[in-house]
Amino acid sequence: MAITDLPLFQALKSKMQWHQVRQSVLAENVANADTPEYKAKELKDYDFADHLGRENFGLQTVRTETGHLTGAMSPPASGKVEEKDMFEVTPSGNNVVLEEQMMKVAENQMDFQAASAIYSRSLGLIRTALSKNG
Repeated sequence: MAITDLPLFQALKSKMQWHQVRQSVLAENVANADTPEYKAKELKDYDFADHLGRENFGLQTVRTETGHLTGAMSPPASGKVEEKDMFEVTPSGNNVVLEEQMMKVAENQMDFQAASAIYSRSLGLIRTALSKNG
C-alpha cells in the first residue's frame, strides 16, 4: 500500500479535484457574463463527510451492546452542477455578476492552495518519520 493510498490523502486529492472542477464552472460563468438568458452555475458544496462515506478506513465498530449504534456512514454525495438563482438579473436575462464570480474564483484558488499545502506537508512529515532510524 502506497502512502498516498491512505484515506487522508485520498480525501485531500478528492478535495483538490473538486476545486479544479469548480474552477471550470466559475470560468464558464465568467465567459458567459454577456450571454443572454445564461444562468450562473455552481458546484454542490464539497463535504469531507461525503467522502468518508465512500471509504473504509480499516476501522470497524463493533456493537457490544444492543443499545449501541452501528458505525454506518452517510451515503456519498454527487458533485453535480446546479443553476443558482442570483439576486441581480440583467434585462437580457443573464444573472452572472462578474465581481461575485471573481471573488469566488479567488476563494476557490486559496482553498485549493491550502488543500495542496496540507497534502504535501503531510506527505513530507510521513516520509520524514519513515526515514528515521529507530
